[in-house]
Amino acid sequence: MKITNTLTGQIEELKPSQKGVVNIYVCGVTPYADAHVGHAMSLMVYDILVRYLRWTGNKAGGYKVNFVSNYTDIDDKLIEKGLSLNKDPIQLAEDQIIKWEDEQKILKIDSLTRRPRVTEEIEAICQTIQKILDNGFGYITSTGNVYFRVRSQPNYGKLSRRSIDDLQTDTTSEDEVEKESPLDFALWKAKKQGEPSWDSRWGQGRPGWHIECSTMAQKYLGDTFDIHGGGVDLIFPHHENEIAQAEAVSGKSFANIWMHNGMVLYQGEKMSKSLGNVVSVAEAIDRWGSDALRLFVLNSYYRGPNNLTDDAMAGSVKALDRLRRALETPSFSGKKVEVETVREQFIEVMEDDLSTAKALAILFDLARDINRGSNEGYDITEAQEVLRELLAVLGLEVLASRVSTEDIDHVSLVELAQVYRLKVEGCSSEDIIVALIELRSEARKDLNYNLADEIRSQLQLRNIELEDALQETKWSVI
Repeated sequence: MKITNTLTGQIEELKPSQKGVVNIYVCGVTPYADAHVGHAMSLMVYDILVRYLRWTGNKAGGYKVNFVSNYTDIDDKLIEKGLSLNKDPIQLAEDQIIKWEDEQKILKIDSLTRRPRVTEEIEAICQTIQKILDNGFGYITSTGNVYFRVRSQPNYGKLSRRSIDDLQTDTTSEDEVEKESPLDFALWKAKKQGEPSWDSRWGQGRPGWHIECSTMAQKYLGDTFDIHGGGVDLIFPHHENEIAQAEAVSGKSFANIWMHNGMVLYQGEKMSKSLGNVVSVAEAIDRWGSDALRLFVLNSYYRGPNNLTDDAMAGSVKALDRLRRALETPSFSGKKVEVETVREQFIEVMEDDLSTAKALAILFDLARDINRGSNEGYDITEAQEVLRELLAVLGLEVLASRVSTEDIDHVSLVELAQVYRLKVEGCSSEDIIVALIELRSEARKDLNYNLADEIRSQLQLRNIELEDALQETKWSVI
């Protein structure tokens, strides 16, 4: 499999350090507020990657994947939010983590093998900081802060392609007075009144932001591992600082491939609280459903940026219905729908830098062939099995159609039925739709195609779509 490596700027072959095993670390959230769609879509990218790598149908025959993603459950943002709510920041993080993990279950993001938290890794973090100090890459100030000495790493900036001298002019810090250089960043922050703190050799305090990820990645995946992922916004300074820290500890390369997903825009603009356009995961699930969100991610290039719009999500909802119909449509005893090359095509594009949009196009072509085959009396059983299998590889569990009338104007349906003199008093919306379909079927038998087309059009105006199969007409809410 080939993946774009931000470190080299090249699409490179994935060569696992350990035969049959792929080790992946992805930076997780700081849970100070509800997770938004950007968090969900970022994690979905790596969930899709891991699902594919574990699939025994891939070129390698399937890998064992160790997939680690952290929680930053103590941080400046958490402390500030806790103070504003008069709530313990660690408890705030706990509450948000529980909520976010419940949402991940709905989103079917279930490929993670470990979710370490900063507050549970203090001892390991302190050990990492001590190694950095012992190796001459850090220093302790008189106030008890510990900093990483950036100029001690001559290759600092290699991920973001920035030189140390260029960074000197545009990097500032409120702690510059006690730093050797403005570029240096905190490994350990000395205790401040009212903040959570832990004991260390340098006095009480808490970890800096960057040290947690390099520590947890190396603890659970080794000094050098296969893939480090995260959003493009983390390339500098976070991932750059992770590399500096990790390589200062081990003297070895940190991650072989640095994989970055693009940012999610909403209606063409960056999501921000100041603009009031942040879409929470809970809101997105309620509006569009989990499969529609995943379909949007799949239909985009993971390196983005990806523009989430109401129209795009409405398209995802409709596209899901096309897949559902292909899985539900009846099979007959005629010749088989050809599927010989579908898996091969799917594998080729997935192995080529996780080209999920191309993979999805292949599956929609298969769905089209299935629907056509059913209409022509073909045996589509094997084709449906292949479609279901490959959708599952992508994390799309396309369930049976939701026969829901919640979005239908019942009064308008009654009025339509009355136009055609149907007796529908006391009938449900579903009963009225069935009655109108039966009327349309009679019209078609009588060769009254104008009436049949009129009924179809009137139902479509009321968000009801009809699909004529070989032996029946199906309906769905659009």
